[in-house]
Amino acid sequence: MKGYMALVFCAAALAARIITTDAKEYSITTIKQDPYAMSRGSELEGYCIDLISALAKNVGFAYKVHLVKDGRYGAVDSNGNWSGMIGEVIRGEADLAVAPLTVTATREHVVDMTTPFMQTGISFILHKDLASKENTFSLLSPFSTDMWVGILIAFLLTGLCIFLVGRISPTEWSEPDTEEHSFTLLHSFWYITGALTLQGAGPHPKALSGRLVSAIWWLFAVLLLACYFSNFSSTLHSNNKHVSIKSFEDLANQDLIDYGTVEGGSTMSFFKYSNNPVYRRIYEQMERKKSYASSMEEGVRRTLERNYVFIGEAVSLDLAAARYCKLIRSQEVVAMRAYAIAAPRGSPLLKSLSIAILQLSESGELTYLWNKWWASSCIGAVNANTSHALQPHDLRGLFLLLGLGLGVGLLLALLELIFKARNQAKDGKKSCCSVLTSELNRRFGSRGESAEQDCSDKSKA
Repeated sequence: MKGYMALVFCAAALAARIITTDAKEYSITTIKQDPYAMSRGSELEGYCIDLISALAKNVGFAYKVHLVKDGRYGAVDSNGNWSGMIGEVIRGEADLAVAPLTVTATREHVVDMTTPFMQTGISFILHKDLASKENTFSLLSPFSTDMWVGILIAFLLTGLCIFLVGRISPTEWSEPDTEEHSFTLLHSFWYITGALTLQGAGPHPKALSGRLVSAIWWLFAVLLLACYFSNFSSTLHSNNKHVSIKSFEDLANQDLIDYGTVEGGSTMSFFKYSNNPVYRRIYEQMERKKSYASSMEEGVRRTLERNYVFIGEAVSLDLAAARYCKLIRSQEVVAMRAYAIAAPRGSPLLKSLSIAILQLSESGELTYLWNKWWASSCIGAVNANTSHALQPHDLRGLFLLLGLGLGVGLLLALLELIFKARNQAKDGKKSCCSVLTSELNRRFGSRGESAEQDCSDKSKA
């Protein structure tokens, strides 16, 4: 018996001819859908192409591929006419439909289906921003964790620098033996804390070095607060339109984000004929807004724009989430179903194909094909971080300015002390180094040791 068999695909498939010992050649009709069938130059490749290739070798037949004319899986209209791949099989334009074709009771009435080659269910994908969890510490959200750590380090270094400048500079502390030091460590931190609140806390520095450090810190604090409130304002503005969506019930209970599925597909039929009130509300919303997608590709594209949630079958959505790092699939999966090959009623090839599918499953070939075509190749992985919190590198210049100011301030304080030590060395006819060392001991040593040293110097004199 000689004949031709046409296989209908709803995925991009390899246009190829496999010649076996049997001289038969079967025509295959397909539609491009990643990863079931994708274009590669003038040829097609994908999961379903590899699947039919393995089945053809197992059963023993040749085939050729053509695209389904209307680009649809198959749905029945009001007149009872079927479209898509199912329609081509019914009308004899195709002998088989090989694609991610869902097994449904309605389709089983008009065509025969093989043993399923893949199990799936209904879920949805959305942008990660819409799936983010509510943050209890939203006040910290304008800055990242690294940014807060950097601010803490800058705060501690600035407080320590103010303390050191207050001790080293002769203008700030001219007589360590008789005067109380104004800028203690505690007051130094209190002083820069006041700058963060734009209030200030006296006494203020008198020396040029102290004023320089204070001015740099005030500039740092003002610019930092401006960045914080600007980012916090944008966060609050975005949160006004933000809805955390984790389940189909969350999806049905909100009206800010549009959602939809492929028009005329089995997923739409599930929501249309479901008795579950949540699913019915989802269908009514899709009907009211006409938010259906014409294809899987359009649904993914609209989802990447953050204003859309695409509902579909979990295995197809898993691939989209693996390809686009900004997308995530919901953990909820409902209405478990399976993909199978459709054939005309009473097709003699149906039994052989079912057995071949079972053999491929038992040998691990189907698992191999899954791993091959569902491997993650995240597009935009570098920019996958959806957080809008400011990072340290965003304010790198501000931190560099602060560090430069602190360094210059300390250098000026040391120059003031060196200049004073030089003058005292000239007056006392001593070496500058000994006078500088004595000054540092007076400023950072205990008063008892300093007084004892003075008494020793007087007794020697």
